[in-house]
Amino acid sequence: MNTANPQTIHRVMHEIKRRKLEVLRVVDLTPRMRRITVGGPELAGFISLGSDDHVKLFFPQTAEEQSALESVELSGGIKNKVMPPMRDYTPRRYDLDALELDLDFVLHGDGPASTWAAQAQPGQFLHIGGPRGSMIVPDIFDSYLLIGDETALPAIARRLEELPANRRALVVVEIENAQEQQPLNSAASVEVIWVHRDVPAEDLLSTVENLQVPAGELYTWVATESALSRKVRRILLDTHGLNDEFVKAVGYWRLDDSPQE
Repeated sequence: MNTANPQTIHRVMHEIKRRKLEVLRVVDLTPRMRRITVGGPELAGFISLGSDDHVKLFFPQTAEEQSALESVELSGGIKNKVMPPMRDYTPRRYDLDALELDLDFVLHGDGPASTWAAQAQPGQFLHIGGPRGSMIVPDIFDSYLLIGDETALPAIARRLEELPANRRALVVVEIENAQEQQPLNSAASVEVIWVHRDVPAEDLLSTVENLQVPAGELYTWVATESALSRKVRRILLDTHGLNDEFVKAVGYWRLDDSPQE
């Protein structure tokens, strides 16, 4: 039985299922961000309660990996040595009435996920697993500070869409250039700072260091390259004096191309 206090940050665990979903639509949001909508009968019962949840995507490269994927049971953990490459992605949107799931991919030119997304077409199939659990952040904060790069945009956009009108959010996103800016919709009062890599004067760490942190009870969420996320977290704690209990900083990818989102 789940006895977590719903008015505190808590985790809810889910039954893990492998699902084979069909590609329904492919839409380019920006030159480097592609939204792929998948769905079908196996999406029934899918659940994602947290805006930064992750599903595991599988990208078989060989017939042996494809065969292993078709028969694997995820509930006991992945133990098959011939399993295909896997990557974690945020469920950007899901609709159980339409049986649809949106996944946003950064087209960075290499890696199994980006390579698959670059060639994806309606009628193809994608295997997913999870999410294993959801981190629930209840509506107990006055303000939100959300910091990330392109890989964090799906979670940031989803968080903003879930905020009520009486909240404030300051968003800092590092992107390649101005063409990668996306609309971020929310009922809350939102300020967005875009940090462009092609502008030498703009830098994520210095931008964070010079922020005017939102007032009131604050929840902070950071997701970017692993080492960079750690540096951002230190600035938030040491320079801005934020409460460590309400600062979540994670690495969505690594420069050594480890299998993170």
